[in-house]
Amino acid sequence: MEYQNIFTQVQVQGPPEMGVDPTGSLAAERTKGATFSSLAGLFGNAQLGPIYLGTFGVISMVSGLIWFWIIGFNFWVQAEWSPAIFMRDLFWFSLEPPAPEYGLGFAPLNEGGWFLIAGFFFLVSLLSWWVRTYLRAEELGLGKHVAWAFASAIWLVLVLGLIRPIMMGSWSEAVPYGVFSHLDWTNLFSLTYGNLFYNPFHALSIVFLYGSALLFAMHGATILAVSRYGGEREIEQIVDRGTASERAALFWRWTMGFNATMEGIHRWAWWFAVLTTLTGGIGILLTGTVVDNWFVWAQDHGYAPLDQ
Repeated sequence: MEYQNIFTQVQVQGPPEMGVDPTGSLAAERTKGATFSSLAGLFGNAQLGPIYLGTFGVISMVSGLIWFWIIGFNFWVQAEWSPAIFMRDLFWFSLEPPAPEYGLGFAPLNEGGWFLIAGFFFLVSLLSWWVRTYLRAEELGLGKHVAWAFASAIWLVLVLGLIRPIMMGSWSEAVPYGVFSHLDWTNLFSLTYGNLFYNPFHALSIVFLYGSALLFAMHGATILAVSRYGGEREIEQIVDRGTASERAALFWRWTMGFNATMEGIHRWAWWFAVLTTLTGGIGILLTGTVVDNWFVWAQDHGYAPLDQ
């Protein structure tokens, strides 16, 4: 019977792997134990722990929990404290930003004040977690690739909830907290500014989004396809002939005419993912601040049809 690890994963459990410097300074502030989960092992490594939070991790978790509870209690109030209504209408509840008349001032709690407080704690949580990823990489001697990729995502969040509202002079421009209200905001945003599909940075963002999905699918599929030859052990595979890595390289060279290296595919995927939110944030930031109508802008630049 042929081994297909799309559906199965061999789980090998031995002594817990405690990581770099298991008894030294790096281990001083992390948890001491580790357990195994067969359920988690279906998707990744079955070992849970040790875990390190540190000062910035604790700040991030606490402030993120405060943000979550502010939104949650506002939803409970909208549900009139009814569990049945809360579960039924959860996707329709929303914590809205202040009305335009408040500008960049602080609104009463029930008229946008809670939104501003929640946004503050959300910002603290995100930035603290970013600092944590940077410091963890520095402690372990890693490159800062994860931190800078995360910074690209934070850039889009800051544009939507902080930078653009300040440039527009009103917190009402921020995105509400809620599932359908978030979607409604996106739809209205596009309609208000002449169809976001004519925004070239939005187009670039979609290209990189779909490109990321394609690249990660190609890479994931390739490694799974050659894992019967040990393809997941990339470092050992790179320098050997006739191995999984060479088979993978041959497949793409014969399929596309060229192949990425073991490092190159990750560099391609990293850039595509990072540029998704980076270009998206630029497109959002320009909307309403520099360009009032993207359809008219596209007409002026020759790639939208002129009115008949």
